[in-house]
Amino acid sequence: MTQNTLTVTDNRTGKTYEIPIENETIQAAALRKIKVNPDDFGLMTYDPGYGATASCKSSITFIDGDKGILQYRGYPIEQLAEQSNFLEVAYLLIYGELPDKSQYEKWVYDIMHHTYVHENMARLLEAYRYDAHPVSMMISAIASLSTFHNEAKNVDDEYTRNRQVMRILGKLPTIAAFTYRHRIGRPYNYPNSDLSYTANFLYMLDYMGQTSYEVNPVLAKALDVLFILHADHEQNCSTAVMRNIGSAKSDPYSAMSGATAALYGPLHGGANEAVVKMLTEIGSVDKIPSYIERVKKGEFRLMGFGHRVYKNYDPRARIIKKIAYDVFEVTGTDPLLDIAIKLEEVALSDDYFVSRKLYPNVDFYSGIIYRAMRFPTDMFTVLFALGRAPGWLAQWIELVTDPEQRIARPRQIYLGAADRDYVPMDKR
Repeated sequence: MTQNTLTVTDNRTGKTYEIPIENETIQAAALRKIKVNPDDFGLMTYDPGYGATASCKSSITFIDGDKGILQYRGYPIEQLAEQSNFLEVAYLLIYGELPDKSQYEKWVYDIMHHTYVHENMARLLEAYRYDAHPVSMMISAIASLSTFHNEAKNVDDEYTRNRQVMRILGKLPTIAAFTYRHRIGRPYNYPNSDLSYTANFLYMLDYMGQTSYEVNPVLAKALDVLFILHADHEQNCSTAVMRNIGSAKSDPYSAMSGATAALYGPLHGGANEAVVKMLTEIGSVDKIPSYIERVKKGEFRLMGFGHRVYKNYDPRARIIKKIAYDVFEVTGTDPLLDIAIKLEEVALSDDYFVSRKLYPNVDFYSGIIYRAMRFPTDMFTVLFALGRAPGWLAQWIELVTDPEQRIARPRQIYLGAADRDYVPMDKR
């Protein structure tokens, strides 16, 4: 018997099984040999939501929720947010290393020269109702990109994959900006590749023909940091969707459309919108104590606090709190910030929340920043998708190049009826 094994005794049969342990996991298939009768299917695990099941091996993002650690390819998120920029982080996530100067310059050039979309795409977005949700528009627009780039289905070809990566990163801000302009009934602004990634995005959103128009560098930098903080977060719901669709060898546009749809859900990408709604409902600092008491009575949740992974202070929340103050220096103060600060202070001094490890997460301040930058709340998830795109792509590439991966096909525990005979309708 070796040390790196798990010994299991099946009390139904008295048999003992030795299961190898590797990387603190056991192969789920190893449990299949545990059975009562030779023709049994074998033992399975039951894990709703996959909270304790690893579906892949990855070298992209490391999270230690108990210690509040988030790293991309081994680099602390704090260092990347302070010293790097979004496109450099995107390169790191997708290719595994930080680029050198020539690699970075070519990377930026290639992406910024893929920002234009086909005119048919612009017409497609114009076909939507004026009140169409921008995320719904974005989901269908991303899916339709595969019709413009038919070679994208050759997912096993490295050159083809890289072409789609540059196209997606280049075109997503344009699509996002077009959905916004469509909603407010204004003509599209076409990309300006002389600007930085986030400055170009803000330009496409806001430019109204002013001869003296300039993108505020503080706001562009803030958005850049927010994108970095959202760039990847291990095997979350939308990333799992990206991988599951990709496991069928679907093109990255189809997979990303599905990932964006998953992000659309209020339990995932819509959380920062819920925070703004909560702070608006509180209304003023003096109403916080009564609101906290109602939360403690179980009437509703405290939005923006706690995280399924982090059992400590979300490291992204510390960074984003500082960014909030930088943004308000430009945009002016927002009463919601005062409420947010006081709410955080009260919650962190209350044993009810501390004992449950309900600390502020990244959504707590990001929604306030987006609001201060005058983004409508229905654009918040669009912004999340722009930031998460390189992480989705990195995870998709890791999937399709992993020889151990197979098409996703979860098992089920069947609890329905068995061995019934069909009854004709006139006898039911």
